[in-house]
Amino acid sequence: MKDLSNGYESISAEWLATRGNGRTRSDAIGVKEVRRWAKTLPPQSSVIDLGCGPGFPITAVLIEEGLEVFGVDAAPSLVAAFQQNLPGTPVVCESVLESSFFNRKFDAVLSIGLIFLLRADEQRRLIQRFADALVPGGHLLFTAPAEPGIWTDVMTGLQSTSLGAEEYRSQLAAVGLSVTAEYEDEGQNHYFSALKTRQTI
Repeated sequence: MKDLSNGYESISAEWLATRGNGRTRSDAIGVKEVRRWAKTLPPQSSVIDLGCGPGFPITAVLIEEGLEVFGVDAAPSLVAAFQQNLPGTPVVCESVLESSFFNRKFDAVLSIGLIFLLRADEQRRLIQRFADALVPGGHLLFTAPAEPGIWTDVMTGLQSTSLGAEEYRSQLAAVGLSVTAEYEDEGQNHYFSALKTRQTI
C-alpha cells in the first residue's frame, strides 16, 4: 500500500514527541510568520491548512487568530493527534493531491513544510490545486527553499526537491497567483505569500 504521507506516518511518533506537541508552540519556528500572515486576513476568513500534521504548532495559530480553519494531512497518526489537539476543527486524512478539500473554496490556503516533499510534477499539480481552492482575491502562504536542489529529508530519509524561487514564481503566475512577498524565518525556511489575482481555465 502506497504511503501517501511522504514518510511521515512512519516517523509520526518522533514528530509528535518533538514538534507536534503544544509545549513549545509559542516560540516554535514559523509561528511568528504564520501569525503575522493570519493577522492580515479578514476576521472569520476560511483557511485550509494543507499538511497540517497534528495541529501544533501552526494550525493552532490560525484558530487563535479567529479564523475558520480546516485541515488536510495524509498521515493517519498525525490526523488522530490533530483531532485530540484541536477538537471540533474539521480535518481529513487525505493526500493533498487527491483531497476533495471539503468540496468548497477558501479565503486562504496555508502549506508549511510540504511542497518540497513531492516530486516536481506533483508540485506543479499542487500549485494548480492551490489556485483551484481559492476564491478570487484569496491568499496563499507556503514554504519552499529559494534555491533549486535535491536533498534527503533528515527525518524520513526520502528525497526532497526544491524547484527554486524563480520556478515557483513562474508556476504560480501561470495559475493566476501573484507573489506579493517573500521572506525567511529564523530556521531559514523561505516563505512565498501570494494572491489569487485572476481565474485560469
